[in-house]
Amino acid sequence: MEQQISKLYHQESRWVLATLIRLLGDFDLAEEALHEAFIAALNQWPETGIPEKPREWLVSTGRFKAIDHIRRQQKLRTISHQLSEQQIQEVEQQDFDTYKLFHDDQLRLIFTCCHPSLTTEAQIALTLREICGLTTEEIAQAFLTKAPTIAQRIVRAKNKIRDANIPYEVPHLSDIPERLDIVLHVIYLLFNEGYNATQGELPIRVHLVQHAIELCQQLEQLMPRPETKALLALILIQHSRRDARHDDNGDIITLEYQDRSLWHQDDIQQGQQLLVASLQSRIRHPFTLQAAIAAVHAEAKSFMQTDWAQIIELYDVLLSIQPSPVIELNRAVAIAMHHGPQSGLTLVNDLIQRKQLLNYHLLYAAQGDFYTKLEQHDKARQAFVKALSLTEQEAEKRFIQERIKKIS
Repeated sequence: MEQQISKLYHQESRWVLATLIRLLGDFDLAEEALHEAFIAALNQWPETGIPEKPREWLVSTGRFKAIDHIRRQQKLRTISHQLSEQQIQEVEQQDFDTYKLFHDDQLRLIFTCCHPSLTTEAQIALTLREICGLTTEEIAQAFLTKAPTIAQRIVRAKNKIRDANIPYEVPHLSDIPERLDIVLHVIYLLFNEGYNATQGELPIRVHLVQHAIELCQQLEQLMPRPETKALLALILIQHSRRDARHDDNGDIITLEYQDRSLWHQDDIQQGQQLLVASLQSRIRHPFTLQAAIAAVHAEAKSFMQTDWAQIIELYDVLLSIQPSPVIELNRAVAIAMHHGPQSGLTLVNDLIQRKQLLNYHLLYAAQGDFYTKLEQHDKARQAFVKALSLTEQEAEKRFIQERIKKIS
């Protein structure tokens, strides 16, 4: 039973939290209510069984736990941001027997977290924490920064939402464009953490990938804009490789050695259709270009038949509209494939000389790969050892250790 409840927590907790935040009007109170609800589930469900509608049960239990807590503390009239008696009565009368309610709450919360009165960094950090359930350490990995910095951003953002009475709602259509890019970026980071886990034993966190896909599909239905279609295209095409990226032991299989017959063609086709629809707008959005790069890989019948020249051209355009050292690194890998490892190595060493991505293990992994191909084994070993010291993901560690072993 504990295993079933744990699985349910991974699948449902962020949806439940979104509704509790709407009902209770307080992030911290809602998080406490969420945990209280799951504790109650652990105590009751082994005897009563899992309810027919566990999500609704958890919301109902969580809200009453919160109400009881507030009443016990007798703070109804002394803390302005907590519930009033009238609000409690409204909460008690809510009808939760609606699937749409929970999906609306997810969108409301994601747009609340991405309010323009917050800094961009705070918007992304708060959304990844509250919507996606990532830890501060995982968010810090995404930002390539330190966990205490992220924790401070999240606390400040919550206080800003509370003190400024930022509404918990999907904004008016005229206000959506200024928030949409941040929302899409958050979903993209969520997908990345699921697709390439930064920590732990499992190289893929399936529930995060599914959550990102659900959110993106929901957003695309609500706002079928070119950039939304492009992100969904990118996610689907990348996700199509899921069964080929790791062996039965969870060890990494690089793109070069993946069995492409295992790629899910239905995801690729759907992604390509969305990409075509996005391209028809003639808007050069970063996600459109990234989806186009993913599509070029998906169209190649083998690794050797990949159109690296086209990929480099797409990276050139992407860099012109979104300068980024990570994009420079990816472009360097494509250039190495097309023009040889020395060309890629020159670009990677330039990044290091400019002190870019110095805490990013993939920078040194790429450097080690280029040195290996150039048969500069001592330098390759040094680069791989550096890469190994910068990753906390077990599959990545095993992969790099294997590369070091082959050099020795």
